Amino acid sequence: MDKKKLPQIKICGLTRVDEAVGCAELGADAIGLMFYPKSPRYISDRKAFEISTALLEKAKTVGVFVNAAYDEIMEKVENCRLSMVQLHGQETPDLVRRLSDMHIPVIKVLFVDGTPPLSEADHYPASAFLVECGKGKLPGGNALTWNWRSAKNFGREHPLVLAGGLSPKNIANAVADALPVAVDVSSGVELSPGLKDLQKVSDFISAVRQCESILSEKKNINSVF
Repeated sequence: MDKKKLPQIKICGLTRVDEAVGCAELGADAIGLMFYPKSPRYISDRKAFEISTALLEKAKTVGVFVNAAYDEIMEKVENCRLSMVQLHGQETPDLVRRLSDMHIPVIKVLFVDGTPPLSEADHYPASAFLVECGKGKLPGGNALTWNWRSAKNFGREHPLVLAGGLSPKNIANAVADALPVAVDVSSGVELSPGLKDLQKVSDFISAVRQCESILSEKKNINSVF
């Protein structure tokens, strides 16, 4: 992975080609595609393929899975042309290892108040760790803000992707609190689940870019996306 501007930005839960391309053109480093059937942002393989094809080299496509089987993940990586995967459930270290052995970058979610906890990070051979609170009915941030500072020490030892309750208004404080190498937003830039507001996306990305100097101490950290 090349060194790039930090923190990097992932816009998650895209469902439309034009919005995904718009996010990338505004400066998003990665686009998240949700393959969890219970999610209101669930996307079909056909639409995911269309988004991946339209993005080309503009941004990475990250397939988001929750307790999915290895074969299912591999099928969607191939059929949907995914750049990497994000495992957002209680997946085992062995699954992460099997995917990594296939040269698929893996982001594994860990929770401040949930399972698996931050203390299990060393068990997972992941490229990076997405950290959020772990409260709410569905896997994901559930638009809930939390004590981002509680992830700061974790980020000193591991590539930290910060998520959960982020928005254009609070992202500067969140980055200052946790010092992540990447941030992940979904509901904070939406009009409704799966429908992104590109003005909010633009405001979010602009706010993140103003945080680059905060992460000067991480200048030697490889990028996530």
